[in-house]
Amino acid sequence: MREKKGATSTVVAKINNVEIVVVENGSKMIPVKPICEALGIAFEPQFTRLKNDPILGSTVTLSVMVAADGKSREMASIPFKYVFGWLFQIDSRNVKEEAREAVLRYQVECYDALYNHFTQHSEFFEWQNMLIEEQLLIVEQRQKLFAESKTILTEAKDELNRRRKLTIADFIAEKSQLKINFEEE
Repeated sequence: MREKKGATSTVVAKINNVEIVVVENGSKMIPVKPICEALGIAFEPQFTRLKNDPILGSTVTLSVMVAADGKSREMASIPFKYVFGWLFQIDSRNVKEEAREAVLRYQVECYDALYNHFTQHSEFFEWQNMLIEEQLLIVEQRQKLFAESKTILTEAKDELNRRRKLTIADFIAEKSQLKINFEEE
């Protein structure tokens, strides 16, 4: 981390051995030129493109930063949070050969991140609905078992109540009957 008059700068990445620095002086800013040099693309067209961009144009500022040679310089910068979108827009065919694969990998990650961001809610609801449907089947099965158990329990309670109402006369009548087994052996 480097410090200069209340500002701190932190290296957040290295592209082709060029340090990419975030300068914090109330807000996190990234100088554009070192990234352009690291990727082998011309700074002036990128700077023009940034200034003309309907979103990024209002964020481009000139900031005093400590350059790689240790001297303070005024550099075109954009907020750290917008760097990722700007890099996503760079045409990989225009970057130098040794940086092309990394730029393409980065852009694929951006596509993946966008897809995940915009589809997570619908995928979550599909997943949640699947889990709910599975549990509804279980609940229906348990309700059926409960209803059957309730019927069995009611029958058992009815039989218990019948037995509680037995009298001595019922006992004598049961005991005095002759029981013959007519089943063949």
